[in-house]
Amino acid sequence: MDFELQWLLLGLPLAFALGWLASHIDLRQWKREQRETPQAYFKGLVLLLNEQQDKAIDAFIEAVQQDPNSTDLHFALGNLFRRRGEYERAVRVHEHLLKRADLPVALRERAQDALAQDFMKAGLFDRAEQAYRALEGSRFDTDARLALLSLHERSRDWRAAIEVAHKLEHSGTASFASRIAHYWCEIADEADARHQGDAAADALQQARRAAPQAARPLVLVGRRLARLGEHAQAMQAFGELLVAHPASFNLVACDLATSALACGQQAVVREQLESHHRRNPSTDLLAAIALLDADPGHQRARLRAHLREQPTLSAAQQLLALGAASGVTLDAADAQSLHDAVGRVARPLHRYRCAACGFDAQHYFWQCPGCMAWDSYPPQRLEDL
Repeated sequence: MDFELQWLLLGLPLAFALGWLASHIDLRQWKREQRETPQAYFKGLVLLLNEQQDKAIDAFIEAVQQDPNSTDLHFALGNLFRRRGEYERAVRVHEHLLKRADLPVALRERAQDALAQDFMKAGLFDRAEQAYRALEGSRFDTDARLALLSLHERSRDWRAAIEVAHKLEHSGTASFASRIAHYWCEIADEADARHQGDAAADALQQARRAAPQAARPLVLVGRRLARLGEHAQAMQAFGELLVAHPASFNLVACDLATSALACGQQAVVREQLESHHRRNPSTDLLAAIALLDADPGHQRARLRAHLREQPTLSAAQQLLALGAASGVTLDAADAQSLHDAVGRVARPLHRYRCAACGFDAQHYFWQCPGCMAWDSYPPQRLEDL
């Protein structure tokens, strides 16, 4: 017992001394780090917060010169260069980071992503593609693939876009079925322009397989069949579109009417179009019905009814043109329909708009209620500007 007490008495001062030494070592290290941190770095942050980017860049350059091994300073400087449109200088900063052999993997991936953004902003799409492909399998993998998808869309490389979209789907990012269908439709349009009918037909099949309920493949299939003289099959495709996408059917209403005339099915299709117009009135449907029933009296009645439900300028213009062509003067009902249509369209133009922030107001303001600027409203309404 005496032996253990003796060791305890000897150990307590030793433990106290070791603790005191460790605390002072940590304190000296912290003070040294504070002295070594470039003051230009903090000056750059202050300038950046004050939106003085020119002076901030000068401060960060000074900080990098004082501490060349600081990766955070390099990233801050590179991002500033990119934001200012100095892409060549941003590329040099990020390439310098990538050349460092001691750079950890996480920071190397970050520098690679920053370099890819530099190339993308500079419009160097081939180099941007290489830089983004180098990020495959990294923690920036999804962002890199999304950027590649945008890049392929810009360059109209639809097959490469399809490949990247499939990879994004397989990684669980989201569903890209609709976009893939659009890509196949673009390929079909290009094949048709080159008179490659088989390739166009195959691309449209791929589009429908990718997104069976998408509207565009059905539109292109129907129009292509109509151009080839296969009007019965074209009408079938247009009918599928009417069921799947009633709003998009307006795009092919006249195409359906033309195919119906070629097949001798004017009465059936006219009834179908009139029924759809009662549910979803539009001038496109009126034009399609007029192809199947060209009687001026019937057209005037349809236009009057349409203007009562949808007072649009297009319908008003058609009514005026029909009256001029047939030599019929406007009666009171027609005049009222035209008055309502013009009034509805002109109503948004009877406003004043702030030149500073775009705030619209029905009454004139000397001080804008939106941005509080004085004398920012031109003294003319929008229709007079």
